[in-house]
Amino acid sequence: MSQVISSQDITAVILAGGRGARMGGVDKGLQNFKGMPLTLNALMRLSGQVANVMINANRNLSAYESFGADVWPDSITDYAGPLAGFLTGLERCETPYLLTVPCDTPFFPLDLAARLSLALIHNEAEIAMASAPEKNKDSIIQVRSQPVFCLMAIELLESLVRFTHGGGRKIDAWTAQHKTVLVPFDQAGDDPLAFANANTMPELIALEN
Repeated sequence: MSQVISSQDITAVILAGGRGARMGGVDKGLQNFKGMPLTLNALMRLSGQVANVMINANRNLSAYESFGADVWPDSITDYAGPLAGFLTGLERCETPYLLTVPCDTPFFPLDLAARLSLALIHNEAEIAMASAPEKNKDSIIQVRSQPVFCLMAIELLESLVRFTHGGGRKIDAWTAQHKTVLVPFDQAGDDPLAFANANTMPELIALEN
């Protein structure tokens, strides 16, 4: 493994292929946040972090295409979850590494790719996964993994094909099969809302405010 990963060696996939069930079935990635669709916000935050960005979406494809990125639906049918987006990204990726980012987390770090890259190389890992402070059910803050924020080598495609075709759908169950390093985003200066996501309209409005 090389000693550094250039931003030019990374493609990002924005995961916008969900049902949006907790948002009333709307296409979450097209909901406005501070005057622009959530997916376009993610696209702008990835600018400069990676060489290329693609969007994983399963409906309203022309609307997503208007953002200027390649748009690819799941290759697994019936809204199979984020791992289906991982799989689509790996299948379409033309760089050595893939970064996964959900559409519904509007403040994710502007140095996300760089910090995951450093950890991946330093730990000679196959996957680098973000982790960040979160309140548990007892309102105690703990650093927890953020499985939808991963950097991985494209050589993992074959493994993910086997896992998903065998019915696997949980990110953690798949990443547990590989050397995975957790990368904490809990340093001084890190935004405490960096990994806050919007599953419902009230959550989206709260983040906006």
